[in-house]
Amino acid sequence: MTYKVAVVGATGNVGREMLAILEERQFPVSDVVPIASRSSQGTEVSFGDDTLKTQALDHFDFAGTDIVLFSAGGKVALEWAEKIADKVCVVIDNSSAFRMDPDVPLIVPEVNADAVAGYTKKGIIANPNCSTAQLVVALKPLHDAATIKRVVVSTYQSVSGAGKDAMDELWTQTRGIYVNDPVEKNSFTKQIAFNVIPHIDAFMDDGSTKEEWKMVVETKKILDPSIDLTATCVRVPVFVGHSEAVNVEFETPLTDEEARDILREAPGCLVVDNREDEGYVTPVDCVGDFATFISRVRKDPTVENGLNLWVVSDNLRKGAALNAVQIAELMVNRRLLEAA
Repeated sequence: MTYKVAVVGATGNVGREMLAILEERQFPVSDVVPIASRSSQGTEVSFGDDTLKTQALDHFDFAGTDIVLFSAGGKVALEWAEKIADKVCVVIDNSSAFRMDPDVPLIVPEVNADAVAGYTKKGIIANPNCSTAQLVVALKPLHDAATIKRVVVSTYQSVSGAGKDAMDELWTQTRGIYVNDPVEKNSFTKQIAFNVIPHIDAFMDDGSTKEEWKMVVETKKILDPSIDLTATCVRVPVFVGHSEAVNVEFETPLTDEEARDILREAPGCLVVDNREDEGYVTPVDCVGDFATFISRVRKDPTVENGLNLWVVSDNLRKGAALNAVQIAELMVNRRLLEAA
């Protein structure tokens, strides 16, 4: 059985990755339709060896479409996702618009696959925040083994998480600094080249940012509401690949050796932890890969049952496009979706 798939936001970083991953993983498509804004209508995008022209969201008829992978931002999702789902499509949305809606499942297939059955309430499934996705993939098998009480995470998030303009800004600033051009800021509140910015998304009343809040509430929804989590989210001058320093406190003892063995067997995880020069993973190493990489697993001697981890993943893949395609695969494999 094959399926007609539409990709909304097909000209953006994540949309292009969605098209690439659909082809790489040989998703059973009968037709793939790239969709973008009216201003981008006719823009060419690649799907395998084929070149496709985007169609305008305003004018596209979704009748007969089976799956819509949506990566056009929260505002557009709020306007269109429920209308599209009414056409008997399943919408898998990458924005934050529906993540905390109790009638919309928030899915990471390696973590809470069974929750996907709840899609029937609205016809929408939410993709988590990119930093949350890789975190819960690493935490899930450890939580199953020793029950997590508390997590402290500091993120080192690449500029691609803020879109193509942000990537261009890093490139332009970096080049400009070498030739003494003035630094111009558009995508970020401060200079991003040769700098780090402890500010992602808007500030909230308690002093945290919305990005940090997302990590807390999404982890609770996906993994376990009883887990206490605190986060500091930082933008770093890396083009692709999010990194996270994670401190975990468990209810029962878990050694670093046991944790490495558990993570080696866990779906979606790849342990690279040799305790020597180059025996760990950096963002450059993970670009283009499907896995969530885990390194620097070690005991935290300051608490009774604590471990430290270093978690790295391609944010455009596992943090967005790959996870969305995996959700579609999950629906197909569980026969939750009938082709139109």
